[in-house]
Amino acid sequence: MDRFDAMRLFVRVAELGSFSAVALQAGVARSVVTRQIAALETYLGVKLMARSTRRLALTSAGSAYLEKCRVILNLVEAAEADVAAE
Repeated sequence: MDRFDAMRLFVRVAELGSFSAVALQAGVARSVVTRQIAALETYLGVKLMARSTRRLALTSAGSAYLEKCRVILNLVEAAEADVAAE
C-alpha cells in the first residue's frame, strides 16, 4: 500500500461520501478503493469510516485524520511544485 495514494483516496471518499464515485473518477473498480481504505485502516489500527448500505460517515478518528491528510497532501504538492519550478 502506498500511503500517499491511500491518503488521497481517503480524502476523496470523505469529500464525495462515496466509494463508487471515487472509483469512477479514478477509473478503477470500487473494490480497489475499498481495499485501499481497508488497508489504511488496518495500518492505522483504527476505523476511519462507519459504513452502512446507505450512508458513509467519518468516525472521530477519521475526522481528525482527514484534516491531517489534507495538510500533509498540500505540503507534498507544494514541495513538488517548488522543485519542479527550479
